[in-house]
Amino acid sequence: MSLDERRASSARADAPLTAAIMTGRWIRSAALDDAHGRSWQANPDTRGGSAVTPQPWSLYSGAAGVVLFFLELAAATGHEAYLEDARAGARRLAATWREQDDLTLYHGLTGVMLALMEAGWTLGEADFDIEAAAIADLIVSRGRAGGEGVTWSRDPAQRGEGGIILGLLRAAAHLGVRAYEEAAVEAGLRIARLPVPGHEFGDCADLPVDAVTPGFLAGTAGTAYLLARLYGVTGEPRFLSAARSGAAFVREVSVVTGGCASVPHHVPHARSLHYLGFCSGSAGVARMFYELYRVGGDPGDLEWVERLARGIVRSGVPHRRTEGYWNVACQCCGTAGMIELFVGLYAATGEEFHLEYARTLAADLIGRATDPDGRGYRWYQAYRRLRPGEVTADTGYMVGAAGIGAALLHLDAAGRPGQPRRVILLPDNPFPAIPLPTSALR
Repeated sequence: MSLDERRASSARADAPLTAAIMTGRWIRSAALDDAHGRSWQANPDTRGGSAVTPQPWSLYSGAAGVVLFFLELAAATGHEAYLEDARAGARRLAATWREQDDLTLYHGLTGVMLALMEAGWTLGEADFDIEAAAIADLIVSRGRAGGEGVTWSRDPAQRGEGGIILGLLRAAAHLGVRAYEEAAVEAGLRIARLPVPGHEFGDCADLPVDAVTPGFLAGTAGTAYLLARLYGVTGEPRFLSAARSGAAFVREVSVVTGGCASVPHHVPHARSLHYLGFCSGSAGVARMFYELYRVGGDPGDLEWVERLARGIVRSGVPHRRTEGYWNVACQCCGTAGMIELFVGLYAATGEEFHLEYARTLAADLIGRATDPDGRGYRWYQAYRRLRPGEVTADTGYMVGAAGIGAALLHLDAAGRPGQPRRVILLPDNPFPAIPLPTSALR
């Protein structure tokens, strides 16, 4: 069954904050409490399983991402009850993280560490920071265990070592531990020596064995973003040179027409398949070019951000479905990830068009929300493009309602110049944490 077939009988026109509150209602209905605290079912709907393999701790689809959403919902509404949701989730993460072995950002302990740091900062509970530091210590020790310098998986992409390094940089700044930054830089220098950083050949699901992915989560753009971030932290020219090498490859394989750009999902086989979302498409690749602009100051990089944004607009979404924008709403590959891009661009440039387009995307997204039982908003989607009949509604951050709700909260914050507030951005998001242009903050 397609997403359209599950759509509510009348289009919804709620404000982003109202829709986020309704999203929180549904996620709350999926809560599971035990002696350690709270988790949430990945998919509480009896009509289908989760879109991904259950990862109860993870940022991608588990409790870490839901904790971040409730922290943001509390900040946006002022309601203490949402802080209690976040506190209960963080307590369980703090009590059980040692049962997890994956170290990565989106699927493992780096994401748990980030959620605990945010919870500790917001809630004022030092125990969460203590557990976050214990995770960071474990990650560093594992990275040094092989005796070949700091390395974890030798996958340089954001899904692998790239995300871990970004998490350690965030931990170093938040917790004030220099050793975390030193480990991140050491691992980054190895990645910077790769001929074209970030290439991955054929180890992604459903790809040919010789495929090269230029995108963000599993490809060159995400690794170039990491290297640009390391240059901004250290000033080490090797990082900037390597980041520009990756960016040059992305530019070379992209399609540029009339001031618009789009990026192939993988080459050489799928040059005409252009995803628009965060994981493998324009919304993610644009982050890399903006980070390069932020740390290097080259206006040509900012122009590439705008080209990619114009390519999304020119494609006709959200009202037109394309091969790279199917029945998908989530942060990873859908509408929510594009909202993040345009909200970020509005904050960075002050261009009202970006805010208005983000609102257009949000109106369509809210109109696709479903609430058949009065428990709150959820989004049925075909998370995997190649499995259009596999339709689910998940609670998690990158794959479901928590991340959609967070994107709507970021849009809400961008529309309140008289009430500036910090939003929670993951370390692979280069845009301002107060999503307002500097002119609105004066």
